[in-house]
Amino acid sequence: MSNNFVAPRFFAQAIPPYTEGMRVGLLGGSFNPPHQAHRAISQFALKRLQLDRVWWLVTPGNPLKENGNLHELGARMQAARDVASDSRIEVSCLESVIRTRYTIDTINTLRRRLSGLRFVWIMGADNLAQFHRWQHWRRIADQVPIAVIDRPPQSFRALASPAAQALARYRLPESEAALLADRPAPAWVFLTGLKLNLSSTGLRNPDGSWKGPK
Repeated sequence: MSNNFVAPRFFAQAIPPYTEGMRVGLLGGSFNPPHQAHRAISQFALKRLQLDRVWWLVTPGNPLKENGNLHELGARMQAARDVASDSRIEVSCLESVIRTRYTIDTINTLRRRLSGLRFVWIMGADNLAQFHRWQHWRRIADQVPIAVIDRPPQSFRALASPAAQALARYRLPESEAALLADRPAPAWVFLTGLKLNLSSTGLRNPDGSWKGPK
């Protein structure tokens, strides 16, 4: 459960630099470890959605995953910065600061404290397939536009999922992706064309340690 009060200075330290009116994509995850697909998805979203920045929100732990092999937050943060290697991609520990593991709390906090920014939540098709299992997923969809990045072979499963079906009437044509950040929620788009299929799971050894670069 999130803390109702976070000292402004701690919040400010967890938020990347920004200017009013900025279009910001939010990519949440454990980043255990971060990898080139995270970077590729972010750069793809920056271009297709006409975003100014993408913020990687490194979670203390995913409520839907086993976190026994989760590396220390500081290590994941530093590794994420090393992988991002792009001035438009910023890494944040906001969820640790506001003491939550739930996306709904993160979005509520950002919208309340940074109302001058236009946020888009970014997720892979594999996450859309299980979005209906997220806490208060309908409230998430009601508060922030969502960009779903296709990750074959997850396409059919994702678009046939309960959440995709429930939100079908709010889906924008892919040709209007650049308008998503300006649309009131609920609104979402399914972006195709990124051919990169890495996962953090595949980059971990059985004991939870990270595999070295190949």
